[in-house]
Amino acid sequence: MSITPFPPHALHDYALLADGERGALIGQDGAVNWLCAPTWHDDAVFASLIGGRGVYAVTPRGRYVPGGYYEEGTLIRRSRWITTDGVVECREALAFPGERDRLVLLRRLMAVDGTAHVRVVLDPHADYGRAPAATPHRDDSGVWHVHTGRHRLRWQGAPAATVRAEGLTADLVLEPGEQHDLVLECSDAPLPRTPPRAGPAWAATEQAWHDSVPALDRTIAPGDARRAYAVLRGLTTHGGGMVAAATTSLPERAEAGRNYDYRYVWIRDQSLTGQAAAAAGAPELLDAAVRFVRERLLDDGPRLAPAYTVHGRPVPDQHELDLPGYPGGSSRIGNHVEKQFQLDCFGEALLLFAAAERAGRLDADGRRAADLAVRAVAERWREPDAGIWELDPEQWTHSRLTCVAGLRALAAAAPRSPLTDTCDRLADTLLAHTAATSVHPDGHWQRTPDDPKADAALLLPPLRGALPADDPRTRATLAACRDQLAQDHFIYRFRHDDRPLEEAEGAFLLCGFVMALAEHQQGNEIDAYRWFERNRGACGSSGLYAEEFDIAQRQLRGNLPQAFVHALLLEAAARLAQDPRSPAHTAG
Repeated sequence: MSITPFPPHALHDYALLADGERGALIGQDGAVNWLCAPTWHDDAVFASLIGGRGVYAVTPRGRYVPGGYYEEGTLIRRSRWITTDGVVECREALAFPGERDRLVLLRRLMAVDGTAHVRVVLDPHADYGRAPAATPHRDDSGVWHVHTGRHRLRWQGAPAATVRAEGLTADLVLEPGEQHDLVLECSDAPLPRTPPRAGPAWAATEQAWHDSVPALDRTIAPGDARRAYAVLRGLTTHGGGMVAAATTSLPERAEAGRNYDYRYVWIRDQSLTGQAAAAAGAPELLDAAVRFVRERLLDDGPRLAPAYTVHGRPVPDQHELDLPGYPGGSSRIGNHVEKQFQLDCFGEALLLFAAAERAGRLDADGRRAADLAVRAVAERWREPDAGIWELDPEQWTHSRLTCVAGLRALAAAAPRSPLTDTCDRLADTLLAHTAATSVHPDGHWQRTPDDPKADAALLLPPLRGALPADDPRTRATLAACRDQLAQDHFIYRFRHDDRPLEEAEGAFLLCGFVMALAEHQQGNEIDAYRWFERNRGACGSSGLYAEEFDIAQRQLRGNLPQAFVHALLLEAAARLAQDPRSPAHTAG
């Protein structure tokens, strides 16, 4: 395998293009290094991110300094390069909203200042780069057609491209003020007879993003909240399922073996996103979350899996692709999560349904799903589970307290429901049992009956109403997390062992925004804003967040973009704009 001229970058440098059905990572050199089709968990046709073949690059020739930005409230990206001859931009997006079986990738080159000299390379390879590309052919209208594996591609805008070892290659020259469109389609089914036209596709995409992303002007950071919302919307399919991240195998720590496939829908992450959308007054993502979680509960009841494909099917088991992987990582697809039981998923689902009920958006099927979740908690709360961090089965305190919060929230949201008394009694039982076994002598909630350590996840249940804000255990848990897990207003999940925290893993950005909410709940406004701003700044150049942040190296770690981090940023931006003493502020 030859060395690609478009190697992977630090995660900080990537932007996401997404249309709901799939997503692409694009580097500052204009190279799409990652794109799976026809949907998120299918094989990649551009896989150079993890050491496979496949890239689609639009790059200035000669020396340049890269930059770029998203157009406000969209995932329409403008890559921008300052060259020795002037300024070149490439406006790029996946046509939005995406079709289920066909993607359309739009790229519009613009010579903003001076003459633009640009090289374009299209080199698709299905099956994560392992499939050869058939010899491209050009039709009478100058449109290129390429087959690779089961994928069919059609490419407009480069009729003079030549077939070379590195792929279809074209050198374009744009005069000052000139623009030039490139349109790429990819499908595993026959393409429509008529190719899309760039102008109407751009207009439809702009309008769709404008219609999808609300103003969010009642948050403390409307621009960042809108970007987070756009990312979450871009990760959400027509069927309502939202993938946890667009990528697989990006390492949390180099050579540590923690490389996972997050291109699936986690019930917990979907529920967190729906609750964030409810807090921000943005019903589209709330409805999507309810729809997906409701259907999974109606299908599986107490056997609810922690994660599914976007089609609601089981997650495939984990295996290796035998590719070099992202530097420091591997090439792993599938996920062992399908073998786990995670009790807190039921609690998060109940919190989601309660949020929908309060907003007047829970239908009869949603109430039936909520009933199933309550019965599942009653049936299974005594079982050990893998917990929010997906570890060995234990009696995780967070899982049980999350169920307490969900039960209380549902009872409060629907006080005349026949389930209300059942919810209240079951919540009291779980809380009493957990309090008897899992309160540290210092007064804070500990991880399990046998593990006395603090855990930042234990900040969430009080925020959701499992206990009052002024409960001594709530305050003691916040103090323990501050003292034992925090560093410079970043926070780690828990202490793995006797090593310094930063040697075990990166700071966990989800938990940083949870800390902001916890301080806000206690009325500590200055500290709440410090936590929010510190973690808000831990993003890449395009404003995307990964799961972890390496404080020493100022680098993102893990898969990108991590949906639940964007969800908690959105929620924190909304709740920090509210009075923590008001009834509307209750985060459940």
